[in-house]
Amino acid sequence: MKLKNDLLLRAANGEVTERPPVWLMRQAGRILPQYRALRGSLSGFKELVETPHLAAEVTIQPVDELDVDAAIIFSDILVIPEAMGLTYEMVEKKGPWFPNTIQTVSDIDRLISGEKAAKDLEYVFEALRITKKELAGRVPLIGFSGTPWTLLAYMVEGSGSKTFSKAKKFLYTQPEAAHRLLDMLSDTIIAYLNMKVEAGADLIQLFDSWGGILSPTQYQEFSLKYIRKICEGIQGAPVTVFAKNAWFALPDLKDFPCNVVGLDWNTPPQYARNILGEKRVVQGNADPCFLYSNTKDIENATRQLIHDFAGHHIVNLGHGVYPDTPLDGVKAFVNTVKSFS
Repeated sequence: MKLKNDLLLRAANGEVTERPPVWLMRQAGRILPQYRALRGSLSGFKELVETPHLAAEVTIQPVDELDVDAAIIFSDILVIPEAMGLTYEMVEKKGPWFPNTIQTVSDIDRLISGEKAAKDLEYVFEALRITKKELAGRVPLIGFSGTPWTLLAYMVEGSGSKTFSKAKKFLYTQPEAAHRLLDMLSDTIIAYLNMKVEAGADLIQLFDSWGGILSPTQYQEFSLKYIRKICEGIQGAPVTVFAKNAWFALPDLKDFPCNVVGLDWNTPPQYARNILGEKRVVQGNADPCFLYSNTKDIENATRQLIHDFAGHHIVNLGHGVYPDTPLDGVKAFVNTVKSFS
């Protein structure tokens, strides 16, 4: 089906566009009253993720409410560890928790991987198919995954963490086991993302949420090379790599086999441009907290952001929108981009 609004895909492929496209990470979520109403009627977060028609509904909500230039499938990065055999729970107001964690090679031996594991995620692919049909070509649909390192961090740590010291200890004390798990995760992610493309995803985003807690040397060894493997293994869709706080990796990402480089808000635009070049397509960079400002300040800051990158830029935040962000602030941000000329 031909897209009525293909602005994001044209921008991701390096074309000069009439205005920059705009969408927000975590746009399908608690900033929307209709999401909160639906979420409150369910047993928990995972019920929403694992029920295809509900996941499709909340994926489309921000397209209806905000008129953004893309939808991103409602899901969770931790569905992959679960498909591999390591189940998790989503604890209200605390986040993910793994009853069992990866501690030894024996724990890794019990996992399944690759296409066999990815096929267990049919509920995600069905949500994509439903969403694609109901969008009817309005905007592109984004599929996503966490990177191998970010997923390993949760699988070893067992929950979120400020330091992920258990996960980093695993890299230092059991590097061969870590590489084995990272390889298994990479194979699973490649199969999973290619199945997402087959199910209707127009663009893929890789979230390396915890890349910035590694040293540059560790990042090269335990994250970047596996992200490269995944980028080279995805077929039929452009790819965005978003490595939060991994500013030190920008020289490596300059000629990386991806279409778009995501930027957090701690990366000065000119610094990024000096390293990546004027033609490298970038995404993001706005501080999520600036959406707490008044409408005039949001409009001015958004126009400045667009001006600072001077093209080849997909407007987004430098991380996901926070749950208590005022909806009016989000609308001011999106509408300023859409009126830009």
